[in-house]
Amino acid sequence: MLTFHRRKIVFAALLYAVALLFFVNAVPAEQDPLRGSVSAKRIGILPFQSLSPESGNTVFCPFCGLGASGGKILEGAEKTVEDIFTEKLKTIRGLEIIPQEKVQGVYARVSSEQLRRSFAETLKLTGQELGVDYLAVGYVYRYAERVGFKYSSERPASVVFEIHLVRAADGADVWRGFFDKTQKSLMEDVLQVASFLRGGAKWVTARQLAGQGMDEVFKSFPDFQQ
Repeated sequence: MLTFHRRKIVFAALLYAVALLFFVNAVPAEQDPLRGSVSAKRIGILPFQSLSPESGNTVFCPFCGLGASGGKILEGAEKTVEDIFTEKLKTIRGLEIIPQEKVQGVYARVSSEQLRRSFAETLKLTGQELGVDYLAVGYVYRYAERVGFKYSSERPASVVFEIHLVRAADGADVWRGFFDKTQKSLMEDVLQVASFLRGGAKWVTARQLAGQGMDEVFKSFPDFQQ
């Protein structure tokens, strides 16, 4: 028969075990780092490219083949648009962005191994080797800076870019963001009043216009929290 002292020890041990079990089960899933890393979608961003028309003013997307109106591209524009895209991507919950150096290294090696491989197949193999769920590829077709000042411009900014989100498992195109705009004054196009006011009722820079465009295309970006 247990003594009174031993009964107290057994009872205290049982209470501790019950309390520990309750605490473990009560921890919310979002506070569990392992659960969070499992549910997050991993995405790699390939370096954006600037593409100019070979003839005329039409340029064709290397991924989807659709045509767009091309034009003058300011040096470094592809990196600017890529940075804007990356910063916007960081605001999306449920995504883990892979370091670009790693993505670029794997893509360069995979694309050089078999030159006859299709672009879609190269993207698929790159994504699979990186262990990502998606790859983002982007192109800049026009990026002309405004000529003039905020409230008086001789020539407005003009930006055209295209971005695709490609599923690594099968190389499928799951999202396309396309933006083509040359800022116009209210005298030229009263339908752009909302856009003109959003820019502070002034002539915006090419980077500001690209930022507005990124906000527009992200309205249709996939919701990874569903």
